[in-house]
Amino acid sequence: MAIYRLLKDHAFGPDEIKVLTTAYEEVLRTLRLENRADPATEMIAKKIIELAQCGERDPVRLREHAIRSLSE
Repeated sequence: MAIYRLLKDHAFGPDEIKVLTTAYEEVLRTLRLENRADPATEMIAKKIIELAQCGERDPVRLREHAIRSLSE
């Protein structure tokens, strides 16, 4: 799963990782992305991590921003 591989390079605590992975999984479900090898899944993971690095910790906002970023 893209997000777990990417998270190993960042300093997030267990609670933060749970929020990020929850947001990630919700985005994938919303977009019906089942193939974890799809390049879109890595783009989503990177966006969620980027938002978290800027201080966002709300899983709903993380999900919404990640989905919106795909259309930019």
